[in-house]
Amino acid sequence: MRRYTARSFVRPFVRPFARPFAVALPLLLPACTSPRAVPAPATESGYALEAIRFGTLANFPVRGLVAGADSARRIDVAVMVWALRGADGKTVLVDAGFHRQKFITQWKPLDYVLPSEAVRRAGIDPADVTDIVVSHIHWDHADGVDLFPNARVWLQREEFEYYVGPRGEALKPAIDPEVAAMYRRLFDEGRVRLVDGTDREIIPGIRVYTGGKHTWASQFVGARIGGGRTAIIASDNAYLYENLRDRRPIAQTLDSLSNLRAQARMLELASEPKLVVPGHDPAVFTTFPTRGSGVALVR
Repeated sequence: MRRYTARSFVRPFVRPFARPFAVALPLLLPACTSPRAVPAPATESGYALEAIRFGTLANFPVRGLVAGADSARRIDVAVMVWALRGADGKTVLVDAGFHRQKFITQWKPLDYVLPSEAVRRAGIDPADVTDIVVSHIHWDHADGVDLFPNARVWLQREEFEYYVGPRGEALKPAIDPEVAAMYRRLFDEGRVRLVDGTDREIIPGIRVYTGGKHTWASQFVGARIGGGRTAIIASDNAYLYENLRDRRPIAQTLDSLSNLRAQARMLELASEPKLVVPGHDPAVFTTFPTRGSGVALVR
C-alpha cells in the first residue's frame, strides 16, 4: 500500500454556516450565466473526467461529514455530479442529483439548477448520456436519473435488492418512496444493470468497488483517464479531502472500519492522491482547473 502524508492532500476551504444535518445531502446550485462550455477532450489513453458543480449547501456542519469533527466547524458543501467522456462517444455520469419538487421545498436550495441543465452547461446534451453509475440510493444522488432518458443505470445488486421492493416499495427509510418506485420501473423497463460485487469492470476503462458502507452496498468508481492514469470518484464514501488526509471515517456510515478500509483502497488504486475525488468538497474546484459554469477538469 502506498503511504501518503497530510502534505499529499489539499486542505478544503472552510467557511462558517449553520443548518441541521440530514443523512443524505441535498443539492443546491449557485446561479450561473456563463455560456455553455466546450466539451473536454477525451483521449485514446483514457476518459476526460469532469466534476460538474450544481449547488452549494451553505454552513453545513463538518461533524456531519467527518466523524469526530469539532461541532462548531462549518463548511459550504459543494454538490456535484461527475462526467466521463470517452473517445468512443460514451458519456458516463457518476450520480445524477435530484429534481423532485418535494426535495426543493424541504431543503429550500438557493439558485437551484436541474442536474441536466448543469450537465448541458458543461457541453453535454442530457440525451447523449449513455450510462449513469449510481453510487448509492440517497435521493440527492439517485433521484435525477430520469432526467437522462437514454442512459443505462448501473447500481449494485445488493443495494437495489436491500432498498427496493418487488412492487417498487421502499424497503428501508434510507430510500425515498418515489425514488424506489422509479428504480423498480426503470428496472422493469430494462434500463437498470445490477452489478455483482466489487472490483468489476462495467464499461471498458470504468470499474466499481464496494466497501465504503455509506449505505448497504454503496460503490465508488475507478476510471482510466488521460495518460493511462487512474482516478477514483469517491462520492459519499469519502465526503471531503479531510476524510482521506486525516484517515477519518465519514460521519454517516454503517461500518466505520469498512469505510476506512475503502478509503485506503481508493488511495491504493489512484495514480496520485489528488485523483481521489471526494463527494462534496469545494476544494475540488480549486485543486483542478475550472473552465466556467462550475466545471473542473480532473487531471
